[in-house]
Amino acid sequence: MRTFGVEEELLIADPADGTPLALATDILDVAAPLYGGRTVETTGGKAGAGSATLKSEFKQEQVEVNSRPCRTAAELRAEIRAGRALSDKAARAVGARVAALATPPVFHATPTLGNQRYAAMGTEFGLISREQLTCGFHVHVSIESPEEGVAVLDRMRHWLPVLLALSANSPFWMGADTGFASYRTQIWNRWPTAGPMDVFGSTEGYQAMLSELLGTGVPLDEGMIYFDARLSRGHPTVELRIADVCLYAEDALTIAVIARALVETSAAGWRQGKPASSTLTPVIRMANWKASRFGINQQLLHPLEQRPYPAADVVGALLRHVRVALTRAGDLALARAGVANILRRGTGERLQRQAYSQRRRLSDVVSAAIASTHQDDERSDAGLLSL
Repeated sequence: MRTFGVEEELLIADPADGTPLALATDILDVAAPLYGGRTVETTGGKAGAGSATLKSEFKQEQVEVNSRPCRTAAELRAEIRAGRALSDKAARAVGARVAALATPPVFHATPTLGNQRYAAMGTEFGLISREQLTCGFHVHVSIESPEEGVAVLDRMRHWLPVLLALSANSPFWMGADTGFASYRTQIWNRWPTAGPMDVFGSTEGYQAMLSELLGTGVPLDEGMIYFDARLSRGHPTVELRIADVCLYAEDALTIAVIARALVETSAAGWRQGKPASSTLTPVIRMANWKASRFGINQQLLHPLEQRPYPAADVVGALLRHVRVALTRAGDLALARAGVANILRRGTGERLQRQAYSQRRRLSDVVSAAIASTHQDDERSDAGLLSL
């Protein structure tokens, strides 16, 4: 069984008016006594205890919650819910809340960056960095070797836009409805290294690509290699980075178990001699764009045919593609139920728009998102619809 874990970037917001608050350092400073008095590491912008870890991110208006590596969906569900609860408890101590919003509905460009590396990025990339207050969802899945990892990247690249559609949670930007389901994708892809990549072919091909990109002097370091999926620098994992942070914890779990199954399916295909994806990278960019624009609400590009199909059909194709891996992991029923729930009630973008439509107040969107971040699906739906 492959282990898997997640990173959730959460927005720090004023619970009264929804304004992002630059309090990440303060939240980390107060985190230690909230973790039962146990020793925590706070150097390097981290605080945590046991399996929970909080980390500062590019902006002081966000905090990242990292789970431990898990073997079962039940373990990861507990990690996701506990991480959200712990980060919110620390935020409450400094007069804030955390919300799983991929872009802030109430926001103006801000230079409030994190550490010295982030400050250097802010100087180098100008407005791109000032407006880069976006919150993503990263899934780490264990691999046996870098060779296996590159083979996985090459064989799952055309399926990743479907994960983006299932996570879409960022319709608002700069106080306006963008018309996109995931506008975070549009903001994020301003980074010069973001997006889908060509087939690497081998670990040598992967490293050659990194060397070529770093040799241009545009990325400041390897940490700025922002592919939709990449080999993790610090862990023996493939890191899927395409998704928005999910409004509901259960949606995050659904995407994580599908991501693990996608890695396993891709690795099995490699071992069986199946070829890498032949989909052209510009076509994958088109698929990403449609997923960003419409989420699950209209059509997506079918990964096997590169033609538009109803979103439910494309999501169904993904589930069929990874069915064997889901079954072996014991996750098939969970994945089916989770996807059915997403298709029925929509992703976070739909729920944000529902909240806004009641009184046309962006602060209501943030309030509803705070409630949904920390409640189960049924209670969250009720909270949104009662606004």
